[in-house]
Amino acid sequence: MRTGLYPGTFDPVTHGHIDIIRRACSLVDKLVIGVAINRDKGPLFALDERVAMLAAETAPIAADTGCEIVVHPFENLLISCARDVGAGVIIRGLRAVADFEYEFQMVGMNRSLDNSIETVFLMADAKNQAIASKLVKEIARLGGDVTKFVPPAVKSALEARFHLRRS
Repeated sequence: MRTGLYPGTFDPVTHGHIDIIRRACSLVDKLVIGVAINRDKGPLFALDERVAMLAAETAPIAADTGCEIVVHPFENLLISCARDVGAGVIIRGLRAVADFEYEFQMVGMNRSLDNSIETVFLMADAKNQAIASKLVKEIARLGGDVTKFVPPAVKSALEARFHLRRS
């Protein structure tokens, strides 16, 4: 069984994340979505909320693709998480060249820690390249429409968090 790990904070999950998850399912039999507990980023949504959103959004993908999807919180090193879940590959999404520079450094460090775990990059679909969770949160906070960027349930969660009127 080929197991992949797709890590991130997913605060919140966006259409870009969903696209990468769906495409990653064509590469592995089991996809573990590692939800990072990153206190430095000061997440908008609590860990249990992010895990629940991802579980709800990925259940249809698992049913459609036959890929087993597991949502797994983690707070240790990425490479340790990959070992813990039995992942032979780490899947990362890229939106732009700026993402690549950071990811290139991360791959080098991870390979130094465990060269048996590969990293695979999936380019974001063109329609999702501008989507960043940070920007989605800012748009929602200021009352903008995030319909194009996040699934409906996530939009509702953002509206509730910022006490916005639903349209």
